[in-house]
Amino acid sequence: MIHGDNYLKANVRSSIPRICARPFSFFERSIRTLLHCGTRKPRMLQTCAKYRRPVLITSTSEVYGKSEQIPFSEDSDVVMGATSKRRWAYACAKALDEFLALAHFYESNLPVFIVRLFNTVGPRQTGRYGMVLPNLLEQALAGKPMTVYGTGMQSRCFCSVHDIVEGLVRFMTCSDASGRVINLGTQEEVSIMDLALRIKQLTGSNSEIVLVPYDQAYGPGFDDMKRRVPDTRRAFEVLGWAPTRTLDDIIQEMADVRAKAGNRYPPQRFVEMEALQPSYTVS
Repeated sequence: MIHGDNYLKANVRSSIPRICARPFSFFERSIRTLLHCGTRKPRMLQTCAKYRRPVLITSTSEVYGKSEQIPFSEDSDVVMGATSKRRWAYACAKALDEFLALAHFYESNLPVFIVRLFNTVGPRQTGRYGMVLPNLLEQALAGKPMTVYGTGMQSRCFCSVHDIVEGLVRFMTCSDASGRVINLGTQEEVSIMDLALRIKQLTGSNSEIVLVPYDQAYGPGFDDMKRRVPDTRRAFEVLGWAPTRTLDDIIQEMADVRAKAGNRYPPQRFVEMEALQPSYTVS
């Protein structure tokens, strides 16, 4: 919580130790996820409405569900998976956060700011709780097999935390943005397989790439989103914001930090690109 006239940020920090203990339990803890949104968030919003404190809700690209309307626009319809698939509990809970916050905006005139984040990454981010980019980078630097789930053809867009923080500050200080939903992310799309190859190229690692079936990682019947690409026009039009760092910039910065911490393979800058082919080892 930031005191004064600033903002209370809704987060799930208390759940991180549990996620670290079992990375993929995130998709299994449906009761905890839904109760968190069904009990804690309403109390928080009621308190902020009472004391007239603006609220920043950090939502997620997960709320777009299985939509194939690429890029994802803030006002696009969402397509959720079946309720029998527990991984969609998180997306639905986050959507409920947004509905509740906007209800307070319209009914109690509470200033709310809702941001949907798309794969935020940064130099000190850990792979301990399942984040794909730091996981692959740490495996590459240690010379270990790099684990890619599914076919590796699923794609994501990774945005630097430095750019995201700049966007959040602009969002929270823009009076015209209250009561709006805004995507923050980059449109530099990459498949997870190509991400692994790029990390190998930038670090000079000889690690093999190992394909791990979804069923083995997440359990039977896991649903994944094939693509997650944000429409960032609103962020540019309302906030004057656009990301400034490329994926290569992000990987290199993360590798630099790990090299200083004593990783086995130091980052190699400006390595000539070769026709790298993965070792398709199915675990």
